[in-house]
Formats: sequence, structure tokens, C-alpha cells
Amino acid sequence: MNANSGAAVGRPERSDLPPEPSEGLPGADGPVRRALRAEVQRARERRGGSPVRVVDVGGGSGVWAVPMAAAGCTVTVVDTSPDALAALHGRAVRAGVADRVRAVQGDAQTLSEVVSGADADLVLGHGLLEVVEDIATVVVQLAEAVVPGGAVSVLVANRHAAALAHAHAGRLAQARTVLTDPAGRSGSGDPLQRRLDEAGLRGLLESAAGLSVEVVQGDGIFHGLLPASVSEAAPSELESLEALVAGNPEFLVLAARLHALARRPDRADWA
Repeated sequence: MNANSGAAVGRPERSDLPPEPSEGLPGADGPVRRALRAEVQRARERRGGSPVRVVDVGGGSGVWAVPMAAAGCTVTVVDTSPDALAALHGRAVRAGVADRVRAVQGDAQTLSEVVSGADADLVLGHGLLEVVEDIATVVVQLAEAVVPGGAVSVLVANRHAAALAHAHAGRLAQARTVLTDPAGRSGSGDPLQRRLDEAGLRGLLESAAGLSVEVVQGDGIFHGLLPASVSEAAPSELESLEALVAGNPEFLVLAARLHALARRPDRADWA
């Protein structure tokens, strides 16, 4: 699919935009947000306090982009859906950060056609790798969009957790298919192109994209196992429990999603 560039999201009519905070991504203290807050702070220090430049690929309506903008980042969201980008505009305006968010209609597989190469401090690909057709091309595009020393953050559906969910629901045939299918799909009707495990995710980022993986952690380890009544009754306790095990490799197979933070080698490392 050919990418088409879009226009910047307009400024809100209000003038009392929040000042740039000294710390990173605000919001719930889940493991992914904590990792991103730390990376934003690292990038801000590297840039001498200048706004951190983020590219959110497949960012849709701005679930990640708007909090990033609220943390003082300038964010470019690339998505194929004009409806999602329209929703992004509304969300950015309501949050008072529309001057920090730019919407671009484009395809992840041709990302370099709509964003400047090696210009972002942080590139997000959350919920992206499981839906694109050519995953190897996409991870290369993500890596080439980030500056040397910058990071790529990906969040992807976990093959093992999907198999467990199918088995728990009594769909044993689908569970077996998820585990044995090369792409981790449950069958021809599966809405996802693929699911990954930790080894596959690491190999993809390191071998295909030349990145150095620094973090692989679980996201949603207990959320899918507990009844909604328990999750809703004690959200802070659940977040604390998730944080306790997110980076424990023994729990990764249970996580609904795998989060990886991988760094593009600095120029000094290429010498």
C-alpha cells in the first residue's frame, strides 16, 4: 500500500497548555509505561532538555501518542486509517496538546516515504507487528526511523498466552494450532497475521533490524487470568502484582502481550 502524507493536527483554541514536565510518560504505572517514561527521560537528557521526538506507527486514535505529548514530547502518528487519525485529532484537542501531535496517513511498510529517516528519538510499534503483511520490512523501517542511540518500542501478541487462553476456554484444537502454526495463528479465521514468542521477537529485532534488545517484559500477565470482578475491585493491587513479575522470564509465557525495547547502536559503536 502506498503511503500518503497527512497534515499536522491543528492547535487547540485554548492557550493554557500544560508546561513540559520534568519526567516522562504520565498515567498508570504499568511496566510498559514505566519503561517508556525512563526512555523519554533518557532521550530528553541526551537532547539537552529539548522536546523528545516520537514516531508512533499504527498509533491510531492516540492511546499512546496523546500521553506522550502531555509529557512534553512532539509526536508524529502514522496510520492508514483516516478515521483513526480524525479521532486522534479530537483526543489531542481535548487533552490540550494538539500543537505537539502531527497526524500522517501512511503505511508502516513504506514508513520512510512519510517520515524523515533517523530523526526520531523513540519509535513506537504497539499492536503493529501482528497485523502487517511483511514483518521483516516493517521492523527495518522502524529501526531506520530512529536516531543512533535511540530506541524502538514494540508491543506484540504473545503466542503462548493465546494458546493458554484457547485451552482455558475449551478450544483445544485452536490452542494446538496456535502452538504449531509457524505464525502462531489459530486458523484461517484468525484476525491476526501472527503472534510471537520471546525468542522470535528478539531474533526479529536483532537479526532483521540490527537493534540491540535491552528489555523484554510481559504486559497483561494476570489481567487475562483473573475474573473481571477481581481486576476491577483492586486495580492498584493488580498493577503492583503485574509490575512484580513483568520482567521475570518465568512469567513471560503467561503475558497477553510481549513488550520489547530495543536500541539502535550509537555511531560510536559502529566504528
